[in-house]
Amino acid sequence: MKIIIINGPNLNRIRSRNLDYYGKFSLEQISDILHHKFNEIEFDIIQSDIEGELVGFILDAPKNYSGLIINPGGFSHSSISIRDALEICNIPKIEVHLSNLSDREHFRNVSLTASKCNGYISGFKYLSYVAAVNIVLDLINLKKQIPIENT
Repeated sequence: MKIIIINGPNLNRIRSRNLDYYGKFSLEQISDILHHKFNEIEFDIIQSDIEGELVGFILDAPKNYSGLIINPGGFSHSSISIRDALEICNIPKIEVHLSNLSDREHFRNVSLTASKCNGYISGFKYLSYVAAVNIVLDLINLKKQIPIENT
């Protein structure tokens, strides 16, 4: 099974940002944690500061992946294009944020993109990604189940 994890702007610079919000682990260390904890899952973990690249990754995801986890970073508060791509993407998807958005500046309290995902996780630093993988796996398994028709 393959899951893509898409990271938006500045997430490759986590350790140079406020550690109280983002935690002490770099994106590479979070990747190592996920690979170790979920060694049966194949992850492609990508990061881009470019909105159009993120849109392309989202739109292409159903061709190669069973699930998608996205941390759009600041684009979650501003990108209609990413929101539209998530709406088109028809695989299980979870939005994650390292920081607790409800405890941040007012402009960060609204996510344009989260409503086009199955749900979102915010505020648990690297554990947001761990929780998202667990939930995406459950969503993938639920999607595989065929409902029994009443006869």
